[in-house]
Amino acid sequence: MNDAAQFETAGLYDPKAPNAAQRLEALRWLAAQGVTLGQLVDAKRRGVLLGAAADRALRAMPSLTAEDVAARIGLAGEQLREISLAAGLSPGSANEPAFTEDEAEAFRALVAGAAFLGRAATKRLARAAGSGLAQMAEAAVALYLVAAEGPLRATNASELAFAQQNLRAVQSLDALDIALRGLFRAHLATAIRRQRSAQRQRSLATLDLAVGFVDLVGFTTLARQISNRELDQVIDRFEESAHSVVAARDGRLVKLIGDEMMFVCVDPSAACDIALTIIERFEGDEAVAPRGALACGELLFRSGDYYGPIVNLAARLADLAVSHEVLVTPEVAARAAGKNLRFEPAGKRMLKGFDEPAAVLTVERLARLG
Repeated sequence: MNDAAQFETAGLYDPKAPNAAQRLEALRWLAAQGVTLGQLVDAKRRGVLLGAAADRALRAMPSLTAEDVAARIGLAGEQLREISLAAGLSPGSANEPAFTEDEAEAFRALVAGAAFLGRAATKRLARAAGSGLAQMAEAAVALYLVAAEGPLRATNASELAFAQQNLRAVQSLDALDIALRGLFRAHLATAIRRQRSAQRQRSLATLDLAVGFVDLVGFTTLARQISNRELDQVIDRFEESAHSVVAARDGRLVKLIGDEMMFVCVDPSAACDIALTIIERFEGDEAVAPRGALACGELLFRSGDYYGPIVNLAARLADLAVSHEVLVTPEVAARAAGKNLRFEPAGKRMLKGFDEPAAVLTVERLARLG
């Protein structure tokens, strides 16, 4: 299998090419990892030859159709397809193998674990899990390209080095599986505690929380003026601040959308602290300047996100804030009074989507909290 003539006959290797020696070295290593000649040819055709060993280790060749998986776990085929699509995974056509044995077991566990919730809730849980895992996967790929493959490209590393680095990255997933189990339970405990603290009324669909938005003024203009690498550094600073500041103050970062963050917090004073701290972290930055807004009240809680008039109010107020300013509603000011914060009336503002002008205040610190 690792004979140069075989590789040449298969169109994988040209002994006259400038990189012939390193290509042969990489091919022999890939073959030693168990990649077959047919798999190498297919990988080359798809332009991913050096990732062939990593792809093989990451996911087996799909051998089960949606109907196969459905029968195995006791569901109708249409139910399995619904759950698969909810999770963000294509179930393929009726006769097309789209799932591996591991994925069949994953669906079995998901359905069994959520059986007491009912069909609709299981689909909603699958959507939440799929969305979160898809984002994590995209982030992992992006980080790998920057942190692992980038240095290889910068040093003109050999093809063998690229192939080995790809495989190492996939092999590290075993440790990640263990980490995710522990992290999920910790986040679940936090979510339960937040829900218990914020559930003020009989409705199981709403929580009484402060909701905030912070975005970077000037980001769109900046994105046109600097390199992608410099832009990445700005985004990384903002995201790092968002995650660390919100978590340290017992809030939850709901989502990051480009240059904007949305978060919730049980304590309105902590929510004010979060928005002000983010702004302070960018003091002196001439390129971008944060601004934000907060509101509090009953929020519709659904699939890990929040909706309703209070959320819309905070978002609209954020659009009106100027650089380094945090606008809040009177309800936030009333609940956060006396917490090292100063609130000043800022008049009434007409907001898109609202019939009546909204009273607004600004919030500042009385003293830095450190």
